Amino acid sequence: MEMFTIREIQPKDNQQIASVIRSVLVEHHVPKVGTAYEDVSLDQMFETYQTEKAKYFVVEYQNQLVGGAGIAPLENGPEGICELQKMYFLPIARGKGQGSVMMQTCLDFAKKVGYQQVYLETMPNMLDAQKMYQKFGFTYIDAPMGCTGHTSCPVWMLLKF
Repeated sequence: MEMFTIREIQPKDNQQIASVIRSVLVEHHVPKVGTAYEDVSLDQMFETYQTEKAKYFVVEYQNQLVGGAGIAPLENGPEGICELQKMYFLPIARGKGQGSVMMQTCLDFAKKVGYQQVYLETMPNMLDAQKMYQKFGFTYIDAPMGCTGHTSCPVWMLLKF
């Protein structure tokens, strides 16, 4: 039986999670400009999520990080709305329920700290991810929210608690 562990990010995870995220983005032919690939925070994920209303979680398998996802306030967005950020998994973690466990972990945190809505951005070709988001109640919206800097992500979704 495969043992995956979801835990909060630690300082030692920065380099490995940045590598995981960039690897998945390249695998899915995501543009490097206007996406998470070029985010300054990607190389300092632990530090980025050290606020009361933000948290990043990683998935560990055999002492290696194989994915992650986080919740943070939506940049320049309305009060009460957070963003699901940087949810990516290496192939070894896909199709094994880890996305659903991670999603529930993130949504539980968002509710706990008082958010009423969760926003996300994704790519059109990430259909499996979109199916999972819909399973959790996310619906498509017609325009981006906030100011994430991800101008190359043309799919926007929102979940209202």
